[in-house]
Amino acid sequence: MNDLKETTLSFIGTGVMAEAMIKAILDKGLIEAERIVGSGPRAERAQELESAYGIVGTTDNRQAARAGEIVVLSVKPQVLPSVLEEIAGEIPRQSLVLSIVAGAPIKMIGGALSHDFIVRTMPNTPAQVGEGMTVWTATPEVTEEQRAQARSILRAMGEEIYVQDEGYLDMATALSGTGPAYIFLFMEALIDAGVHLGFSRRVSQELVLQTMQGSVTFARQSTLHPAELRNMVTSPGGTCAEALYQLEKGGLRTVLSRAVWAAYQKSKYLGGLGEK
Repeated sequence: MNDLKETTLSFIGTGVMAEAMIKAILDKGLIEAERIVGSGPRAERAQELESAYGIVGTTDNRQAARAGEIVVLSVKPQVLPSVLEEIAGEIPRQSLVLSIVAGAPIKMIGGALSHDFIVRTMPNTPAQVGEGMTVWTATPEVTEEQRAQARSILRAMGEEIYVQDEGYLDMATALSGTGPAYIFLFMEALIDAGVHLGFSRRVSQELVLQTMQGSVTFARQSTLHPAELRNMVTSPGGTCAEALYQLEKGGLRTVLSRAVWAAYQKSKYLGGLGEK
């Protein structure tokens, strides 16, 4: 049984992540296109989404909020306060508000909207290709049916993990939400290293991307800890041992840990949860 088939879904904000969600939902057949409303500031963007997906496009946030049994907040963090002020009082009392806005705490959203049924999520950019990782939580008022609906939407974009404590959302922002940027930087550095050795950039990129993809698949299918997998390819006195020595000497683990911690602190600060 499809928990969403007869549900009206409204997006307040129609950027890249909103489009990724719309595409995933339609690809999975969760909701018919005509039951999805997308609202944003630009009329040309509304027309673009209507043409591409057959949804209802609008520039009227209030109209979209009134229409939604599930209202997805998908605007940029810096415009969220003004958007919440705009749609306050417009969302039906029993509707579910699902936020994908980074760093925006439930207390702020609920207080601005005077609304209790809220799911806060932290997706990441691989959701655009159905390989996302989303961590989410919900207020106690959210019903089991609404939780199932939220889970179905998030699973359309990849994997999801529910947490009881909202504090884990800031941790997820630092680890999985920001994580793709760390991976892309590592990819870039490896590709540049290959070019330095003498490979063409095209060949170096293919070598790196396939090596990373294969390594992730291998790790997922294995029952071994990543340290054990690393040991499997590290011969005493060999090339791996020499390379790993240089990475450890350069403080790779420490730098990564500091980066994730800095992202965590920034997420708390942006959400008004941390100390200045």
